[in-house]
Amino acid sequence: MNFNFDSKIISAAQKAEQKIVPAFARIEETCRLNSEKVLKAFIDNRVGDMHLKGTTGYGYGDEGRDKLDEVFAAALGAEDALVRHSFVNGTHALSTALFGVLRPNDLMLAVTGRPYDTLEQVIFGESGGSLKEFGVKYQQIDLLPDGTPDYEKIAELSKSAKMVYIQRSRGYSLRPSLTVEVIGRIVSAVKDAGSNAVIMVDNCYGEFVEEKEPLAVGADLIAGSLIKNPGGGICSTGGYIAGKKDLVELCSYRLTTVGTGKEAGCSLSQNREMFMGLFNAPAAVANALKTSVFASALFEELGFTALPACDEYRTDIICSIKLGSPERLIAFCKGIQTASPVDSTAAPEPWDMPGYGCKVIMAAGCFTMGSSIELSADAPLREPYAVWVQGGVSYYAARLGIMNAAQMTLDN
Repeated sequence: MNFNFDSKIISAAQKAEQKIVPAFARIEETCRLNSEKVLKAFIDNRVGDMHLKGTTGYGYGDEGRDKLDEVFAAALGAEDALVRHSFVNGTHALSTALFGVLRPNDLMLAVTGRPYDTLEQVIFGESGGSLKEFGVKYQQIDLLPDGTPDYEKIAELSKSAKMVYIQRSRGYSLRPSLTVEVIGRIVSAVKDAGSNAVIMVDNCYGEFVEEKEPLAVGADLIAGSLIKNPGGGICSTGGYIAGKKDLVELCSYRLTTVGTGKEAGCSLSQNREMFMGLFNAPAAVANALKTSVFASALFEELGFTALPACDEYRTDIICSIKLGSPERLIAFCKGIQTASPVDSTAAPEPWDMPGYGCKVIMAAGCFTMGSSIELSADAPLREPYAVWVQGGVSYYAARLGIMNAAQMTLDN
């Protein structure tokens, strides 16, 4: 492929990169601090070559698997962690945590509005064994019009809740993602009200974006996917749950069986990938953040609205761009796909994806299918026809992908 961009795209890209020099400096400093934290977790837990090996069968005595849990816990500031290749995605890790903690007649209080689309069947489904079918109650507090949490209502309703559920990232909405500082304010509102609710955070897309993780400000449990931030673009599958030791143990009973928990489950040949992915995660996240900032800046130069704006503080790797029409949306995704290292000849089309209420288009020429730390773009085909862009483990390659998406968007 020959990247012959129009002069308008080249000029806009140059102006964009001049504007985002301060943002890049902040990202580098955060990367430095998180890299130090991760390296310390490896050294303090005495990771050795033997821990990179895998096991088969029942997996009893899998020292690598157990050591990986310890390293993840240290890096994320947790008492314990459950890190497994057998989590099929982030939704699976979140669902395991929900079923691990909640019991019939318990109240799950979502305080950041409706959870991400793929969790709807887990929570509200009418068949298949949802939380609702098992008698778990659900209540929701929407964010205020300015995108901030309703702390007063959170304090009031959390008193009767078993779990306060926080979604850090925006999902398919245009509300701001939550900073760790804001998550800390939610925690304070809950605890100051005298509530004993378990505070759980969907941490997807947020790991290593800031200097602290939600556990550092009082959250009890976090969960996420290894083909997003903490897998560093190396993990080929998996997820994690981390937090208080007793809660992680309950979650492990849902992943395996009651009484078995974390003691069984072979690691096959996945340990090396998961250790290496965590080690590379801060750098991979930094490149993804740079890509996100550049995408915002470039499309702002071209007259579009990007959320967050290029100079706004970021707490996840996602950038949303309002494109205004389905044609532009599809063209943008095709631009990402044709500038990808894998499947560049594929043409993404909208389709009825399981777990979503409308057609969705996805562009992802990734080495790992569905990886969100590699450059990808996706969107539901509904107004305001915004696209969600994430990832980019190599900034300079991802930069070309964003420019190609801009070129094809303008051509349409």
